[in-house]
Amino acid sequence: MTYRKLQIGLIIFGLICLAYNIYELIISKYSTQQGIIFVVECIAGIALIFLPELVQKFFKLALPEKIVYFYWFFLVISVFLGTSLHMISRISYWDKILHAVSPMVLTAVGYGLIGFFMKDAPISKTSPWLFLLFGFAFAGLCGVFWEFWEFLCDTVADMNLQRYATSGGVPLVGRDALMDTMGDLLTNTIGAFIMGVFAAVQARGNAGHFEEYRLRKIK
Repeated sequence: MTYRKLQIGLIIFGLICLAYNIYELIISKYSTQQGIIFVVECIAGIALIFLPELVQKFFKLALPEKIVYFYWFFLVISVFLGTSLHMISRISYWDKILHAVSPMVLTAVGYGLIGFFMKDAPISKTSPWLFLLFGFAFAGLCGVFWEFWEFLCDTVADMNLQRYATSGGVPLVGRDALMDTMGDLLTNTIGAFIMGVFAAVQARGNAGHFEEYRLRKIK
């Protein structure tokens, strides 16, 4: 019941954000291209609310609710607050918050993947380091792929996601042009590390703790 209520609330919030972006497009608050991008990203965000259910339907994988809730939280702060309501441009460190939270979600997904790959093997008989190291590495790799995505968006749509230019459009040179990307990768690593420490403390040396992260095949 809680799952469905949270999902409905998230959909309503997403629709409010979408209405706001459409209003901005109508009054030409931003350029037409940028306004359309905001609308499209908000629609994509609403669609992504149903991603856990799509994974369950098409891949026959059941995601633990705690991972789904964490994922929805990231969706709120990234797509709806960050992009649609423009917190990412209004608050200078908002981007770094996203790069700290996303690896926490991905680290948890990494724990779930290891549990899935173990099939019917008892998790309690393995070392917790198997989960901790894989989760950390998985989140780090996804952080690298995200920087590839930002580079692609900057190349195709000139979105300046990697902050290679000032807000006035003046290109940065040399080390200054690398600072945002390297800062994102560092923040991503710190976020994954924090999640790992949290999981290690919760597990207290018992790998059975990671059972609650386990992705399960639906028969």
